[in-house]
Amino acid sequence: MNDISKPGFAQLAGEQNLYPQEVPAKTAKKPNALQIGVPREVAKQEKRVPLKPASVGVLVASGHEIIIQSEAGIPSNFSDQEYSEAGAQVVYSAKKVFECNTILKVEPPSLKEIELMKPGSTLLSAFQVGKQKVKYLEAINKKKLIAIGYEFIQDNEGGLPLVRAMSEIAGSNVMIIAAEYLSSANNGRGIIVGGITGVPPTKVMILGAGTVAEFAARAALGHGAEVRVFDDNIYKMRRLKHTIGHEIHTSTFDASLLGKEAREADVIVGAIRMERGKNKIIISEDMVMEMKPGSVIIDVSIDQGGCIETSEMTSHDNPVFVRHEVIHYCVPNIASRVAQTASLAISNIFMPILQEAGEMGGFDEMIYQKPWLQKGVYSYNGTLTNLNIAKRFNLGYKDLSLFMAARI
Repeated sequence: MNDISKPGFAQLAGEQNLYPQEVPAKTAKKPNALQIGVPREVAKQEKRVPLKPASVGVLVASGHEIIIQSEAGIPSNFSDQEYSEAGAQVVYSAKKVFECNTILKVEPPSLKEIELMKPGSTLLSAFQVGKQKVKYLEAINKKKLIAIGYEFIQDNEGGLPLVRAMSEIAGSNVMIIAAEYLSSANNGRGIIVGGITGVPPTKVMILGAGTVAEFAARAALGHGAEVRVFDDNIYKMRRLKHTIGHEIHTSTFDASLLGKEAREADVIVGAIRMERGKNKIIISEDMVMEMKPGSVIIDVSIDQGGCIETSEMTSHDNPVFVRHEVIHYCVPNIASRVAQTASLAISNIFMPILQEAGEMGGFDEMIYQKPWLQKGVYSYNGTLTNLNIAKRFNLGYKDLSLFMAARI
């Protein structure tokens, strides 16, 4: 039977040239193009994704290859189709993603995920010192990875851009969380954050004067709460008062004053960053025992060990526990409560870094040329390079500058 004798639909179906065919736009691959793998996060409470579809489009247009695991963006409300249309290769296999020479994550990889990675590849993710074990570092070093912790990455001015962004989100969320758990519906004190005419305002005690404190104080003051900030750094407290543009009570860490304020506080926010690899306990268990029943503690610094003695890490599934009749909220990644906002912020910071790494010939070369990025490297080709982490875990250490000097 010849073609003329075929039924009409069958003949048309065979004439493919009658129909426009979608062909992916060809992108000129650079010699130094990165192959970036974005796996789906396996941690239950992690909902963020490190690259938004628009950033994927920019990177692909620059010649880089993006391989993303299916449904990686779903918790942040980014669909597989959006990533595919932006030029990413969407795959179902985690193994395929971890074969890339650059792995981009939010949470630190699990031991199983590290095992899937190629030796000598680059890992960009959080480190989260408060929840890590020696086995994690041993696995990283065994694979001879270039491991970069996003909370250690600095910018040209010495700031911590990713920490700043996540701290802004966490600080902005703190008073929303406090309001939830102070309410009678959650067996709290049955009060609002702030105050109304004829009713004394809520008392909010903030430990630390950094970014989390700034945004938490703004939110609390906006609700009409009475805010008191404690820190040992006078310059940071002065800067905080100037930035907020509002007269607030500030004080250094004085044990007797801390105890008095804790007894009167309705909300305590812990926002103390780790120093020299060690967390600092500011509020003791004895102070917690004297707090008002139904008051709330939100320890934002729990991912670094916490700054309140009674704090224990919790999750988004089970965010609180009660100790000494005080409600404790100790979720390490508060930013995941607003996953899309957090993902957009992370992507906006990572995308230019990835672009620059590609232009320089990879992360190894970029680390050599950019001292600010060196601060983010905690393991380099099998050797721990972060002194504070080495001290915390009692492991061997070698200064990264020695590796860089050897390349000259």
